[in-house]
Amino acid sequence: MAHIHENRPHFHFRPYNVGRWVVWGAFALVLIVAPLLWKSSFAQTMLSQIGIAIIACLAYNILLGQGGMLSFGHAVYSGLGSFLAIHTLNLVTAGKLSLPVSLIPIVGGLAGLFFAALLGYVTTKKAGTTFAMITLGIGELVWSMSLMIPEFFGGEGGVSGNRVVGQPFFGISFGPQIQVYYLIAAYAFVCTAAMFALTRTPLGRLLNAVRDNPERVEFIGYSTQHVRYMAFMISGFFSGIAGGLGALNFEIVTAEVVGAARSGAYLLFVFLGGATFFFGSIIGAVLMVVALVLLSELTSAWLLYLGIVFLFMVMYAPGGIASLIMMNLRLAAFGKLRQIWGSYLALGGAAATALVGVSAMIEMLYHLQLNQALGPTMRFMGATLNAKGTDTWFGAGLLVVVGVALFELARRMFSRQWSTIQEEIEKEIKRREAL
Repeated sequence: MAHIHENRPHFHFRPYNVGRWVVWGAFALVLIVAPLLWKSSFAQTMLSQIGIAIIACLAYNILLGQGGMLSFGHAVYSGLGSFLAIHTLNLVTAGKLSLPVSLIPIVGGLAGLFFAALLGYVTTKKAGTTFAMITLGIGELVWSMSLMIPEFFGGEGGVSGNRVVGQPFFGISFGPQIQVYYLIAAYAFVCTAAMFALTRTPLGRLLNAVRDNPERVEFIGYSTQHVRYMAFMISGFFSGIAGGLGALNFEIVTAEVVGAARSGAYLLFVFLGGATFFFGSIIGAVLMVVALVLLSELTSAWLLYLGIVFLFMVMYAPGGIASLIMMNLRLAAFGKLRQIWGSYLALGGAAATALVGVSAMIEMLYHLQLNQALGPTMRFMGATLNAKGTDTWFGAGLLVVVGVALFELARRMFSRQWSTIQEEIEKEIKRREAL
């Protein structure tokens, strides 16, 4: 019997990922609507910084979260991108270079890529602790050079520029902050989409494999050093774009942008947001701007509070805020979240009670050390406290003791409920598999 072969082409249709379209559409909508809701110049400046921080933190997470590379000096690439961008802006202002202001962040990205290619080849020769120490050394080297080469780095005063160059294009001069924000928002959306796409490429999968099992990657024929090097250059490129946007936003670049404090901020807030999840870096970026801008204005002890939060996150939620969100989304998917709301409220109330007591003691101590000339009285959360009063310290200590005791009771109740719910979920999963 003869076989008839059909020559007609076969078409395979893949359904649209509706959830992904909704998420990205919501992300774009938030970027567009945010400055329309918060119209003050301070709010728009904060939103601009959040957009820059999103790109920088996502770029850093290419190393830490996706590649398992702990870097202590990644501000070098965003910082050098800032310096090259501000020098390019000054060349455009002087008429020596014809380049639209909107493309200057690309110059910062290319600068970050160049320096990442130059320094990353040596840096990525090793992994683990050795890699971290090399990045720390390079970061300190570049920061010390910033004070030794004032012709490029501008010395202590830094390098300033003017982003309002040439004739406005359709009324866009980048003078008003709202125009700069939308430029930053456009870059943030495109860069976020590009870095997310990287996680779905073979290179992104190989990077995850290098993080999890480098020996097996070498065994199947890939060079782990080459994979790390390519990821390092990509991260440097996006970091440079963030640096170029920062140069346009502030119109001044100082040696602080390549310092250890900036590198430490990237590490700290990417970890707090959740390095193992893509959206965790976005959460970390928002937290970074809120902490550096708002929290630092509210209290002189903001670094102490930040350290306490980091300590508790390492102890109780090493996956960051993103991991907590995902854990509770799992409960919600099985309809179990409402069973544990009472425990969450109890934990939150007890923690808030202890936090108020600890904060009162910290603020009184700081007041006595830094503002002693203003007298012993101070304002704290709308109340007047006597920093030298025994009853004030006793009340704050009592709040701490009561809060900690209640928190421990609530934690034990929560632990029992959590274990019961997880067992119920496992049984439900097995039941569904059996069907």
